[in-house]
Formats: sequence, C-alpha cells, structure tokens
Amino acid sequence: PSPNFNDRPASINMLIIHYTDMPTAEEAMSKLCDPAAQVSSHYTIDEDGTIYRHVPEEKRAWHAGLSFWRNRSNTNDVSIGIEMVNPGHTCGYRPFKEKQMEALIALSHGILKRHVIPARNVVAHSDVAPARKKDPGELFDWEWLADEGIGLWPEVAEDIKFLPILKKGDKSDAVMEMQRALASYGYDIKVDGNFHDQTEWVVRAFQRHFGGVGSMIDGMWNTHLDAALKNLLAQVS
Repeated sequence: PSPNFNDRPASINMLIIHYTDMPTAEEAMSKLCDPAAQVSSHYTIDEDGTIYRHVPEEKRAWHAGLSFWRNRSNTNDVSIGIEMVNPGHTCGYRPFKEKQMEALIALSHGILKRHVIPARNVVAHSDVAPARKKDPGELFDWEWLADEGIGLWPEVAEDIKFLPILKKGDKSDAVMEMQRALASYGYDIKVDGNFHDQTEWVVRAFQRHFGGVGSMIDGMWNTHLDAALKNLLAQVS
C-alpha cells in the first residue's frame, strides 16, 4: 500500500497507463510507496504478471501530474492509474511481456465493469502530458487492448501509405484542421495553424498510441495518421 493519495473530487471516468521508467520493479514500488516521493498509482503490474495494489480505486492516486484530456485538467481527479514495470526510455526500454499484458487486460476488464469509462478515455500518460511524458511508449500494444474491448483502435485501409503531410514549422489551414481534429479527440493542443513545439509533442503522443507497435516517432503528420484520426473521430461521433 502507498500513503500517497487523497479523496477524489469527482467520479472515475478515465484509465491511464504508465510505465515505471526505473531499472527494477523493487525500486519503482519503493518510490510509489515513499511518502517523500509524493507519487503513487492504483496498481503496478510486474513483468511476470503479478499485480500489486497501492491505492484503493475510490481514492485519488498521484500518477498523472500536470495533465489534460477532453477539457479536463488534473486527470488524477477522475482516473485510475496503472504502472507497467518497464525500464522505460530512461533505463533501457524493452517490449512488454505477454504475461504482463494479459494481467493488464484482466485487471482492466474488472475496472471497466466497476466504473463507467468511455473507450476513448483509456489513454497513455503521454496522451495526457505530451510535453513531459513518453509512457507507456511505442512498444506498448494498444491494438491488443482494443481487441479485448479496452480502449479504441483506428481501422485504416491497408493500402494507405505513410506519406508525410505536415511537419514542424509549417503554417497552414491544413495544420489548423489537424490541430482541431486532435483537440476534438481530447488532446491539449492550441488550434492556430502553426505547427509549433506543442503540436509536435501531441503528434508524437498520437504516434505512440495509434501508430502501431514499434512505429516511427518522428513528430511528422502523415497520411496514415490522418486516416487513423478521422476513423477514431468517426467511432466516437
């Protein structure tokens, strides 16, 4: 158990997936349970599939930090946070283990039964904090989760190529249209037609979530991402 939690000011409607970004599971859980660290999650899932509960679901854990999704800041207020043990981009990022993913799917099914969480609100830490975070990253299999009824996955025709359309520094109506669509899906992005740093961070987050396992994270908008976003918006409309 972790002492790092408080009462929720609102009801649960989000599930946020993280990675621990530390060399070992022991170090990660020690930090999550250390009062001085001021961080916690509701659960941690080790690479062997063992699930550890740190904070009761009805309490507010401190996992997302400065964050935003679908017009709400402070996503800790309304979310359940799950940490996946993985060294992360800092300590030697590697694929998530099958047993670990299976445990996550089982745990998530229970969470989705207990709380009303829309599919588009099953998100990555990088989705809600794209300027700061990369987790759980491009090796996390979001498509597998969606196939199990957890979150959304875009349906994109197989013949759609990965052709670059927009990149950092561009200024155009097309940039504004992309920004508007990303904002409409839930991201915190300024809609001004300028492909600036913030836009690039959000594009990278979108690539990590919806580009497919191991996809290129280059911060450039391409025809495949464009088709994916249009399909996701159609699914939620």
